[in-house]
Amino acid sequence: MAQIIDADTHVSESQAMWDYLDPRLHARRPVLTSVPTDTVHGERNAFWLIDGFIYPRPMGRAGQALITPSASVREMARTDIAVESRELTDPAVRLRDMDRLGVDVQIVFPTLFLCYLTEDVELEVALYRAYNRFMGAACMRSNGRLRWAVIPPLRHIEASLEELRWGKEHGACGVFFRGMEGDRSLADPYFFPVYQEASDLDLAICIHTGPGNPGLANHFKIEMSSPFMYNGILPIVAFRDLLAKKIPERFPSLRFGFIEAGAAWVPYMVGTVLGRRPADSPGKGAQDLFHDYRLYVACLPNEDVEYLARYTGEDHLITGSDYSHQDPAAEPHHIAAMRAHEELPDRVLDKILGDNARTFYGLS
Repeated sequence: MAQIIDADTHVSESQAMWDYLDPRLHARRPVLTSVPTDTVHGERNAFWLIDGFIYPRPMGRAGQALITPSASVREMARTDIAVESRELTDPAVRLRDMDRLGVDVQIVFPTLFLCYLTEDVELEVALYRAYNRFMGAACMRSNGRLRWAVIPPLRHIEASLEELRWGKEHGACGVFFRGMEGDRSLADPYFFPVYQEASDLDLAICIHTGPGNPGLANHFKIEMSSPFMYNGILPIVAFRDLLAKKIPERFPSLRFGFIEAGAAWVPYMVGTVLGRRPADSPGKGAQDLFHDYRLYVACLPNEDVEYLARYTGEDHLITGSDYSHQDPAAEPHHIAAMRAHEELPDRVLDKILGDNARTFYGLS
């Protein structure tokens, strides 16, 4: 059987991560704080205080329900995944969990850093470097089974290039982007130096859900809209902008992946917004687009994967369990749920569960 690669998992940032913060900014480190459980926040009662704001915000505008910090009553009560695994403070615990789930390799993305944390560029650079140093050290203890996406402090391009180089040397296999970064589209030429460096280093561009545009996020209350309008939809916006501006043509070796937004939107975006048809249509169709532009999309078990493959082609779908974030009742059954797509040959399922992710992330 082909190797199983979980293309989307997460770390819960811990206090141990801030040990890697530049000592000059020690006084500005994220500080763990909590409130009583009899407030409106209930059991989501622990937060990081960063630059005068709390993260996550469990209610109100730009709200986020995150699994970090682990000190909240809600997270401490979890029995599905040990804290040491969620926080990667003991990678061996996580590896045992992977064995239990039948997963050979996990690709790890951030949790707290899904959010836009500070307007201060110096602090952002320091926080991102601390994250990357922690992840590099933790994943190096996994014998290659834990790989990670380096997060670049994108408001400082030179620092971003340095982080990509450091990440490549320490086991990173991708570069984390949100679907918008501040007020910039991912098609903005501002990001071209990062794309070129990623291409030169053979690092994939991983466009993950996350509220990267604080102005947009502040328009929506989580109680009314959930984070969908400023979180889940942004990779789809990035897909449209990158393809409409033909950015992949500028970087002919660079791979682009769209993570944790599902894949059911692909037919609409490709067929209606961009005017491409499935590959069995006359002319150059959707599958050619995914092949030529080196595009990958993370699908979910409850989607019509056979139909989606008509648009993406069987070589461009990957899948991830959202390990440590996902509903614990669903997570252990992710692989079985994908295998339940009996309309797909085992050969295609093997690609979706492992081979395609190996290609996308450039794993040896």
